[in-house]
Amino acid sequence: MTVKDLSQALGVPMPELIKILMALGQMRTATQSLSDEDVEVIGTELQREITIKHAAEEELEPEEFEDEDEDLVARPPVVTIMGHVDHGKTTLLDAIRETSVVETEAGGITQHIGAYQAEVDGRRITFLDTPGHEAFTAMRARGAKVTDIAVLVVAADDGVMPQTKESISHARAAEVPIVVAVNKIDVPNANVDRVKSELAAEGLQPEDWGGTTQFSEVSAREKTNLGDLLERILLVADAELDLRANPGTEASGFVIESRLDVGRGPVSTVLVLRGTLHVGDAIVAGDASGRVRALYDYRGERVQEAKPGDPVEILGFDRPPVAGEFCRVVEHERQAKHLANVRAERLRREQLAQRPRRRVSLETLFDEVQAGEVRDLNIVLKGDVQGSVEALMGELGKIHHPEVGVNVIHTGVGGITENDVNLASASDALVIGFNVRPSADARALADREAVDIRTYRVIYQLTDDIQQALVGMLSPVQTEETLGEAEVRALFKVSRLGTIAGCMVTSGLVRRGARVRVVRDGTVIYETSVAQLRRFKDDVREVSEGFECGILLDGFNDVKEGDVLEVYETREVERTELEETPAAASAQSEPE
Repeated sequence: MTVKDLSQALGVPMPELIKILMALGQMRTATQSLSDEDVEVIGTELQREITIKHAAEEELEPEEFEDEDEDLVARPPVVTIMGHVDHGKTTLLDAIRETSVVETEAGGITQHIGAYQAEVDGRRITFLDTPGHEAFTAMRARGAKVTDIAVLVVAADDGVMPQTKESISHARAAEVPIVVAVNKIDVPNANVDRVKSELAAEGLQPEDWGGTTQFSEVSAREKTNLGDLLERILLVADAELDLRANPGTEASGFVIESRLDVGRGPVSTVLVLRGTLHVGDAIVAGDASGRVRALYDYRGERVQEAKPGDPVEILGFDRPPVAGEFCRVVEHERQAKHLANVRAERLRREQLAQRPRRRVSLETLFDEVQAGEVRDLNIVLKGDVQGSVEALMGELGKIHHPEVGVNVIHTGVGGITENDVNLASASDALVIGFNVRPSADARALADREAVDIRTYRVIYQLTDDIQQALVGMLSPVQTEETLGEAEVRALFKVSRLGTIAGCMVTSGLVRRGARVRVVRDGTVIYETSVAQLRRFKDDVREVSEGFECGILLDGFNDVKEGDVLEVYETREVERTELEETPAAASAQSEPE
């Protein structure tokens, strides 16, 4: 709120508030927005109790509804699959979808809408199609209590792993019951008793050992015992949860995911938790509003209404709402637009009032160490192969500094994804890639979240950079600016020249003479430059996004369809922020 708003709310003259702020070195006019800290300080000075509520928290808890018992009917439980990487979460989801989902439309194509339903003895179960912690991290952060039951997938041949423990913590924090699916019971070295013993140590005591946790032994690959798992999910829903809702009122629920579709405009998947949603209803979700133009169920079929527990794809929002937003039906479209505008204005003003958050990067590390702000340098580490990751872990473990520890919070093999950037954003970490590259979506997310992504080809460049950063001696470096990406769609053999790649420029632009990386399945396989660039029969200097072109790579003919060509330029950049630091750093490093 502004100084004027706060003055009116507290009943205190504006000059008095301005005087308090001036004493703190803050110059504010009557119409300037105040940050949370400013409001708290003013409250303390005036000995008044002020509760701060952010716009994003306004609908953290949707209003409680008092429904008569006779109006309530049972709704399907909503389930999220969680567990360690490679334990078979996605395979299990696919197996349940193939064996238990009601028949799809002609051709057997199931439209992906972020959620789907399985049927058991005439009863339905709604699965959120987001394996891992996404359904908990992104949505619980916004207060969206969507999941009723968490299914914890543990491989019978692997046992409890770090991400398994994380999943248990996430489920307990969300206060949802856990059903354990012991997967891969068909593999030769499967040991179910060991899994049960390890989970019992984590507080999940199997029912046949005198505990209360439901365990189901399944094989996602062989599609065995899936019915038992679904029955146990329903058993937990009946025994521990009262999953009933009133279908005869205005609909409300949560946005599971949303996107901008080129042909259809903003498309959102909403899980209806109360009421019945109809085509033509006026809806609002955060700062997005509109009228329901069309509804599609999880099979991609057009429907006229959605009842409690149903996931449904909505066309009609004026913009894609944020995942986790509370969505509800209002009386008419004018009211929906007004509520969305009010929320958008609140968010805009709050953003203006907030001081910009500066995340840790190698450039700012020394300054923050000097200010006593950093205790651990968190790193998310991705490599092309497991051997590289292990070698990097060993090298990073040798780096010591009296005031900062290097803490690798996550490692993985493959390209840098949005999940890696989200984890780094939540943990104030750097993302480091060794012989791998970020996807276009991951790079865009990193820009928005101010996450520092570093990529290296030589292991000692990585360790040297971090060592130099820790002692504040970063010298000028070669930085690269990504110009764009092109996807190889076709190949043309020319006897005089070699292989010409017929490409579609998917982002940015491609420039003749620029450096280029050939990325196959997220891994860099070759670096070269653009020798020739053509549009139809004409030689051109550059080709922009959305256009097709022919690219001849200098000295490389082994290009294949589906390869991504990442075009970039390098330039030397002075580290102006740290010019004064080497002396201080060398003084600090002497005790070592």
